[in-house]
Amino acid sequence: MKARIRALVFARVKASTDEVAAPMPGDDVVRHPDSVMDRAFTITAPPELVWPWLTQLGKRRAGWYLPQRVERFLPRSHRAIRHLDSRWLNLTAGDVIPDYGGRHETFTVSEISPPHVLGYTSKRGRTNISWSIKLTLIDGDSTRVQLRLRLGPVRHKRLVATAGELIDLITIAGLAAGLQERVTRS
Repeated sequence: MKARIRALVFARVKASTDEVAAPMPGDDVVRHPDSVMDRAFTITAPPELVWPWLTQLGKRRAGWYLPQRVERFLPRSHRAIRHLDSRWLNLTAGDVIPDYGGRHETFTVSEISPPHVLGYTSKRGRTNISWSIKLTLIDGDSTRVQLRLRLGPVRHKRLVATAGELIDLITIAGLAAGLQERVTRS
């Protein structure tokens, strides 16, 4: 049963072979990564409607989107907002965004080209991180959202390849479902 659930979750956010092979913004930040996590999903709305929701993501900002059926089990103070908030919509290169990776961890906006490219960088100890989001219009009215996380150097490669991959898979699957709810209800 667990394997079946994992397979369903993975299928929902699986990047295609072409998406994995294609260059993404931020690839040059971590040139020799020990770990690369590629995810992708489709939202039934054009990039212009998806973009603002992604710019406001973050700790002490709009939060991390999860579907309502999951969020109802979280304390209200830990739920992401369900509307666009003008305080968080105007990102620029160099902006620092608090991250959930630790009390003082942050991401810095490294590249931004609305409504298609958003890139972040961070450093955790000796590990360099890049996180890229790319939005592409497909079928005239939907958006393919591609995400790539690159880490290097990584001390515990096996831990990242197992637990890190699983955590990334679950959080991006939650983001995909929560983002779709928010975009279609706005």
